[in-house]
Amino acid sequence: MTVHLEVAEGVGTLRLDRPPMNALDVATQDRLKELAEEATRREDVRAVVIHGGEKVFAAGADIKEMQAMDHTAMVLRARALQDSFTAVARIPKPVVAAVTGYALGGGCELALCADYRIAGENAKLGQPEILLGLIPGAGGTQRLARLIGPSKAKDLIFTGRQVRADEALALGLVDRVVPAGEVYTQAHAWAAKLAQGPALALRAAKESVDTGLETDIDTGLAVERNWFAGLFATEDRERGMRSFVEEGPGKAKFL
Repeated sequence: MTVHLEVAEGVGTLRLDRPPMNALDVATQDRLKELAEEATRREDVRAVVIHGGEKVFAAGADIKEMQAMDHTAMVLRARALQDSFTAVARIPKPVVAAVTGYALGGGCELALCADYRIAGENAKLGQPEILLGLIPGAGGTQRLARLIGPSKAKDLIFTGRQVRADEALALGLVDRVVPAGEVYTQAHAWAAKLAQGPALALRAAKESVDTGLETDIDTGLAVERNWFAGLFATEDRERGMRSFVEEGPGKAKFL
């Protein structure tokens, strides 16, 4: 298998395993979708880390495989390609990408599906599809523009250039830069902390933010309002407020 789901202490790690560069061929895309859906269903997975290993996150699509595909083949495949990445983006739990080495093309698009991105000092990110006479096809034109703004996204997409970790941080493409050897450890720590939080409230927060980015503000406010009121019916809300009143802020322990 080219992708594995490893679960420990509430954290599920989606680990790419297709040496040497974790090229995202059709089989890997399909496996990614399958395991993202499993992580969504499993109650013992409360937060997720996406990781490609110590040397490379994912260098992009399998170009040799794509070269053999004609227009008809890609018309039939393009939706499944996007669906595999969307399955990751829609995991209703906190998701962090642990980015080491290259995250290019589909690799960058996969990192964009996370809620938070921690990059190693050796990371290089980009959308080089234009250099192949193409555009990003796994969500890059949409998620990148929403994350860093349209003009900055167009610069990266139009030129196909790679950016190092420091520039990626300045652009807002990644959220934290750490030594390469600490990327997974810090990403896991981020996920493990949130895995101890109130699962339904975290789901509500993620859905409210994501829906608001995809629609008008009135619809976004309605989603927020419904979730906010609905959470008053949960045990976690009772536990959190009781702890605040009796012990002070930040001491509640959630199941």
